[in-house]
Amino acid sequence: MSWIVLVASGVLEAVWATALGRSEGFSRPGPTITFAVALVASMAGLAYAMRELPTGTSYVVWVGIGAVLTVAWAAWTGAEPLSFVRLLLILGIVGCVVGLKVIS
Repeated sequence: MSWIVLVASGVLEAVWATALGRSEGFSRPGPTITFAVALVASMAGLAYAMRELPTGTSYVVWVGIGAVLTVAWAAWTGAEPLSFVRLLLILGIVGCVVGLKVIS
């Protein structure tokens, strides 16, 4: 169960990171509220997962999922370019996260 919560928290990290960028310094209410709610839920899920999973592994998986999904969303929406090299590096992060789950 902790792994499922950790993955969901990583997804919420991508949500709050994206909302933070769109909040324009907390001047837009919709993205600001989305940021705050997703941040609290993401941190709560990370804290829950850390009750059973090692801190280092939990944190790396949480950050990895959040980073990959944030970049993927930005590339999908056209906010950031996605080159072949960037794609390979992102896949490297995914591989490391999967590896941590496999050896845990």
